[in-house]
Amino acid sequence: MLKLLAPAGSLEAVKAAVQNGADAVYLGLEGFNARRGAKNFTEDTLAEAVRTCHVRGVEVYVTLNTLATDRELVKVELLAKTASRAGADALIVQDLGVAQMVRQTLPDMQIHASTQMSIHNLDGVRRAEALGINRVILARELAISHMAYIAKHTDMELEAFVHGALCMSHSGQCYMSAALGGRSGNRGVCAQPCRLEYSIDTNPGYHLSLKDYCLVEHLKLLETAGIHTIKIEGRMKRPEYVGVVTKIYRQSLDTGQPPTAEQLEQLAAVFSREGFTDSYLKGEKGRHMIGVRTEADKRATRQLLNAKDAYSKKELQRVPVKVYALIRRGETAKVAVSDEQGNIAKVEGLRPETALRQGITQMGVRLQLEKTGGTPYLVQDAEVIVDEGIALPVAELNRLRRAALEELTSLRAQVPTRTEGLFRQGEPAPQRGLPPQLNVSLLKANQLTEEFADLRPMLIYLPLPELLDNARTLQPFLERDELTFSAILPRVILDDEKDRVKRQLETVQEMGIDQCLAGNIGHIGLAQRLGLTVRGDFGLNAFNSPTLTVLKEMGFASATASFELNMAQIRDMDKPLDVELLAYGRLPLMVTENCIMKNVHRQSGCDICTEGMTLRDWKGMQFPVVAEAGCRNVVYNSCKLFLADKAQNYMNIGLWGVRLCFTTENQRECKEVLERYLELGTYEPGEFTRGLYYRGVE
Repeated sequence: MLKLLAPAGSLEAVKAAVQNGADAVYLGLEGFNARRGAKNFTEDTLAEAVRTCHVRGVEVYVTLNTLATDRELVKVELLAKTASRAGADALIVQDLGVAQMVRQTLPDMQIHASTQMSIHNLDGVRRAEALGINRVILARELAISHMAYIAKHTDMELEAFVHGALCMSHSGQCYMSAALGGRSGNRGVCAQPCRLEYSIDTNPGYHLSLKDYCLVEHLKLLETAGIHTIKIEGRMKRPEYVGVVTKIYRQSLDTGQPPTAEQLEQLAAVFSREGFTDSYLKGEKGRHMIGVRTEADKRATRQLLNAKDAYSKKELQRVPVKVYALIRRGETAKVAVSDEQGNIAKVEGLRPETALRQGITQMGVRLQLEKTGGTPYLVQDAEVIVDEGIALPVAELNRLRRAALEELTSLRAQVPTRTEGLFRQGEPAPQRGLPPQLNVSLLKANQLTEEFADLRPMLIYLPLPELLDNARTLQPFLERDELTFSAILPRVILDDEKDRVKRQLETVQEMGIDQCLAGNIGHIGLAQRLGLTVRGDFGLNAFNSPTLTVLKEMGFASATASFELNMAQIRDMDKPLDVELLAYGRLPLMVTENCIMKNVHRQSGCDICTEGMTLRDWKGMQFPVVAEAGCRNVVYNSCKLFLADKAQNYMNIGLWGVRLCFTTENQRECKEVLERYLELGTYEPGEFTRGLYYRGVE
């Protein structure tokens, strides 16, 4: 049966989850987790939460699922060890370097790959397994067919998100909150700009706000597909929300039946955005997935949360036990209790007396010992031996039962002993003494002109489809010895898209291109199997030195430093492989599985995708939206990153390369920008940003 994982932002939420049937809860310590705005847990309250859960057979997963800088890794290591010493069952991580640190310092600890790690195909799962990860939380955008394919080809435990808020962007690939306000979703403080209103042409609306997910009617389908655990979102929500949602999912799991109409109404009332969607699971994307939190939604929530019986607050008898009793003449009464974990609690009491009237019976003793109401224990079997003609007070039997259960509780609450080590990052790699080379990425092949090529950028990145669609036009440039090209892989490559991408890569190899740029750990294998050199893009979220080490060990030839880092943090990173910096252009803020263009214009075809469109916010700022393979969209920043006049800040911080990213620029602008960075011109954009390189992120 599927395991049910519930959120807990507080001790009250832990109890609500446990009392309503969760098999596990996930929670965060104060500091590094993707819900830093939740109440979260201290060392003491975490220990209490773990005791509460373990006594009741519920596991506890602690979230360390944010990116950490080099200087923060010491604190993350301490938090990981704090969680381990409290008895937590697993750590949920996003950062590849943090995963390496946990595996090295806590070899006995289970590690779960957060959905923020952006794993969406079988190769990604296999890469996670090679890193020592024990469970992968799959991308929320996967259809049931994709989940089933992955499950069929791996023994890895797979977790699927089934209820709660959906982000418009693929998790781990949204930089909108960070770029606009310095509050990083990858650091747990997302300001949710996707929930705001935007205009497209003359169409105002909440084009980036998705309805909440609800898969309670598809649990059998998920189980059949091979999913191990289903996850409810909501660490920022009240305990009442946790209780109601957990209770309904538990009942559907236990009965094998879909929820009733009343239960569906309860789910919508406790929290929804104009109802729910299950479209990603079905592979049916579209405008019908858009939803916002209405006043009617809020009224329904207030009404439900004020109801006293919205969810159970009573102790759930969920731990099966076996009781033993040996009451013999002339011996102390003995009672024992055992659980499925092999714990045995034994107690002794008074010696029975000779009965003056009717003595105690085997059945009477058993009935008394089975009275475990108000505790988490449920007697499923009993073995009772009682001599005839003896008496023992009922109060003594009750005392023995309570004492045995209390002893069992103590045994179940014991913290496991785990091995601990120190994190050793290895010898610092020597910093490059040479200035970084100048690379460029082009969104469109027609941005490449003879004048541009004559400026001789060291490396030219082009999207894979652009290379294929413009092979003839590009051939003269490919034949120039001083120019080197690299194919940019799509941001998302699902398993049923791999064969197409493989054929495309084989074609560009025939064109003479022998390298590519990949932004996901699930993409490197596809390119490596073809013998291509693979460079790492920003989507890998390289935030610290250990992550760079992991990427090098995977086989990446270079990595792109996260553009959420500041200059000093990039400077201080050990660089065991070549590191590149994004130094110009519109930063990519989102990659969406749902086609914004099609949603707005309600077109079944894709003609509009060739031109793109623009999102306009309430300030009048314009965010270009560009199509990517598979009806996915990339939303770009309104302002261009510009650092040409700050070259002294990045020239001597150990970089292999700086990259100029051209998106909406015309041919003249591309040439003028490149000239400026080569110190051959005076170009400066009318409005620009320094990104996060000087102010950093929360």
